[in-house]
Amino acid sequence: MTGRLEYPVVIAPLATEDGGGFSALVPDLPGCMSDGDTPEEAVANVQDAIASWTEAAHELGSLYRGRRKAGLRLTS
Repeated sequence: MTGRLEYPVVIAPLATEDGGGFSALVPDLPGCMSDGDTPEEAVANVQDAIASWTEAAHELGSLYRGRRKAGLRLTS
């Protein structure tokens, strides 16, 4: 993993018919998600998505403030 997580991230395996790998969802940022071949890659990729999401929110003048305590949650 790279860097410190600022938002909670939910990691879940993707079905083989969906390409396999893992999804990374940020519940506090609507629509913010990514994926990767491994859980670590999904987390690294979602950090880029978080940066893009928050940058767009700043540009629009409305940073979403529904932040919870950061951390990872793995689901099956």
